[in-house]
Amino acid sequence: MAHAPQIKIPATYMRGGTSKGVFFRLQDLPAAAQVPGSARDALLMRVIGSPDAYGKQIDGMGGATSSTSKTVIISKSSRPDHDVDYLFGQVSIDTAFVDWSGNCGNLSAAVGPFAISSGLIDASRVPENGVVTVRIWQANIGKTIVSHVPITNGAVQETGDFELDGVTFPAAEVRLEFMDPAAEEEGGGGAMFPTGNVVDDLEVPGLGTLKATMINAGIPTIFVNAEAIGYTGAELQDAINSDPKALAMFETIRAHGAVRMGLIKHIDEIATRQHTPKVAFVAKPVEYVASSGKRIGAGDADLLVRAMSMGKLHHAMMGTAAVAIGTAAAISGTLVNLAAGGGAREAVRFGHPSGTLRVGAQATQSNGEWTVVKAIMSRSARVLMEGWVRVPGDTITR
Repeated sequence: MAHAPQIKIPATYMRGGTSKGVFFRLQDLPAAAQVPGSARDALLMRVIGSPDAYGKQIDGMGGATSSTSKTVIISKSSRPDHDVDYLFGQVSIDTAFVDWSGNCGNLSAAVGPFAISSGLIDASRVPENGVVTVRIWQANIGKTIVSHVPITNGAVQETGDFELDGVTFPAAEVRLEFMDPAAEEEGGGGAMFPTGNVVDDLEVPGLGTLKATMINAGIPTIFVNAEAIGYTGAELQDAINSDPKALAMFETIRAHGAVRMGLIKHIDEIATRQHTPKVAFVAKPVEYVASSGKRIGAGDADLLVRAMSMGKLHHAMMGTAAVAIGTAAAISGTLVNLAAGGGAREAVRFGHPSGTLRVGAQATQSNGEWTVVKAIMSRSARVLMEGWVRVPGDTITR
């Protein structure tokens, strides 16, 4: 019996923020996978090791969490005033599905460094020492991200003393600007608040009526008050992820919120949209001990936020959700803004399971519509491994 040999594809395994993913240049993918479709999805799933009924992704590069089941495709951009196009694929762990509906804000920090190191940025723009500004077109949501990448001795600087809660070791700081971050979602009309309100009454079977802020910024996100669903906002992963009833509750909130946001027409469609929208719960700050053992005082954060990603409580905070938090905090009357004390603000520091994070946003209102010019935060990124990934040669021909 003949067996197809493995093929190898140039790839780089990178950490960006509190996530990890496999990065590809579009030109390096097999021809059939250079265009959207089933061949591309099949390839990326096989690289990551999905679908895996065991939920471990042992036979692939994935790490069996939403933060480590990620793929990125980068290419030179044909768009004016942009350097590269960035496409993000969130790979489901246990089902045969790649979700292309949103961005990964954490891996956004690795896009600029990858583009520079991979020769997608003209070498003449890279100084011996300094900073390279990389303008990124985020192809999933049609938005611009501006990445400021430090350069030392003519190469991307990866080591440094910038500390990011949720990442064990310090590294070089990469500053990101998410321009006009209100996400333009199909059916959502491109409005920051698709319902037209900063707070809505959301009917959720089994829970009754919840106050909710539903916002398209960074990534579509549904914010609810922690107290309304029986939490303090200081919970760590095990408190949620070990409770099947809690996970089912959050998925119900997500489904009904997605319908109200115009992202899906019926709650049954939520199964085909695992990456978006996100659900998060907020609370006023209290003291707690982070997952690392670090004590977070009530005065160390303006508010507490916990967010769900791919059906589980995230170990820190998704970068795109941080953009949503910063944006909502800047707009008076949202649940995020109220949890932070209310009033006008251009930056907020929030507590998450791994520690704290600061994010800034500038919001303005004109003719009753809210707009945000940009949201700003700092992350870090580092190459973990580079070379080739191997997959069976019949992966995209089956």
